[in-house]
Amino acid sequence: MLKILVKKQLAEVFKGYFYDAKKNRMRSKIAIAGWIIFFILIMVGMLGGMFTVLSLNLCEGLTQAGLGWMYFLLMGGIAILLGAFGSVFNTYAGLYLSRDNDLLLSLPIPARTIITARLVNVWLMGTMYATVVLVPTLAVYWIVSGITPGKVLCGIILYLVVTLIVLLLSCLLGWVVAKISLRLKNKSFTTVLISLLFIGGYYFFYFKASDLIRTILLNAQTYGEKLKGTAYGLYLFGRIGEGDLAAAAVFAMTTAVLCVIIWRILSRSFFSIATDTGKTDHVRYVEKTVREKSVFFALLGKEFGRFTSSANYMLNCGLGVLLIPAAGVFLLIKGRVLCEAVGEAFSGKPDCAAVFAGMALCMIASMNDMTVPSVSLEGKSLWVLQSLPVEPKKILHAKMTVQLILTEIPMLFAAGCGSFIVPASAGVKVMVFVMPVTYVVFAAVCSMFVGIRMPLLNWTNELAPIKQSGAVAVILFGSWGVLAAMAGLYLLIGYRIGAASYLVCWSILLAAIAYSLHRWLDTKGAEAFSYL
Repeated sequence: MLKILVKKQLAEVFKGYFYDAKKNRMRSKIAIAGWIIFFILIMVGMLGGMFTVLSLNLCEGLTQAGLGWMYFLLMGGIAILLGAFGSVFNTYAGLYLSRDNDLLLSLPIPARTIITARLVNVWLMGTMYATVVLVPTLAVYWIVSGITPGKVLCGIILYLVVTLIVLLLSCLLGWVVAKISLRLKNKSFTTVLISLLFIGGYYFFYFKASDLIRTILLNAQTYGEKLKGTAYGLYLFGRIGEGDLAAAAVFAMTTAVLCVIIWRILSRSFFSIATDTGKTDHVRYVEKTVREKSVFFALLGKEFGRFTSSANYMLNCGLGVLLIPAAGVFLLIKGRVLCEAVGEAFSGKPDCAAVFAGMALCMIASMNDMTVPSVSLEGKSLWVLQSLPVEPKKILHAKMTVQLILTEIPMLFAAGCGSFIVPASAGVKVMVFVMPVTYVVFAAVCSMFVGIRMPLLNWTNELAPIKQSGAVAVILFGSWGVLAAMAGLYLLIGYRIGAASYLVCWSILLAAIAYSLHRWLDTKGAEAFSYL
């Protein structure tokens, strides 16, 4: 039974490699092989290659300085962080708050078997991430310092110790996330916030990593002495990789004891977490008058509710809501310096910086594409909207308005910042403001047009229409193509008529296309929607 449950857990994790949610069917053998090869290339080729380069940069210098233990401490710490944070959300959803808790607990299966299967799954996921760090770490060290039976044995023990520490941290962090999740009212916004913090922390660490490594290498002896004196346990952890059998035995026994403790705690708390339905508010009914809404605002409220109820929808289609005003603030702080640099790089093209500033705002605005999958997200419930005594064009207008509101309002601020900082004439400044605002309308109407022409209604996972549909790809790459054409034409011939005239021409063209497509949506587009 344990083997079957572990197999089921792994099948849930890697379901996307074997099952096509967009087409609601199993993938072909060729497609499955392709996805598996792609996964191996990402994990082994990209991540493994990146940590191999890092190991080569750290190992020789630290080993020659007699600080091989610091090398293993650094790389082991990276492996633990990557493994724990890479598997924490799988732990949260797969160990504590799995969707099949009620089904499994109703079957004649011992609870300890269910817990063991899920712990094995968590350990395998954490080990997968930790392996891409540890294997190059050990291989590079053995090549640089020589290989002995003692080093190999301690290297294996270090590998097991790190993976067990990842398991312990994953269980702890997953428990915290599960507890918090059960107490939250709006989980979608919390998921978005946590995801954004994680992404921001990742990129901050990524860009600071080179400076951090350089600082460690330059001051390795000083840091090494401080760690020995204040954190001797970390020194022993690093010594495992160098072949210290005593340190390996201490950490092996310690992690084994901690795993037993976690097992006992989890056995006692599993039922309370798995069967917890979360916080329930008891609301007393109070009679009150409900303000009547117009048909359009009722539809608009429904569309906003759909957008804010899905973390996947907000993260993949609404990231520009935060990035557009952030870009405006960035322009106020660093915009003049960037404009001077661009002006020097393209000294023969006057006002090039102003044109590029407006196009950069348009590029960020293209990250908001919530209108594209809005029709497809109706899925099999599309008939509900079609059966309402509402003009189809009003439904389409409501879907477009969500993107217009969430993009145009922050764009007014960002475009105002851009027009303020660009060193150009008043006419150019006005067009730096007008052109991005016009582009937002153009992007929303085009998104609705493509969403109607290329709907994806037969899906089983909402990520299919949000991330994997042809409509999203067309809008994404199409917007890049339009903006690339804007920049390229200006550098080739547009600068000859002046930046203001060039931006006026593009604004008129975008507005004309948006008007034509809007007329189509009100007539043929609305008819096409009613027959989907």
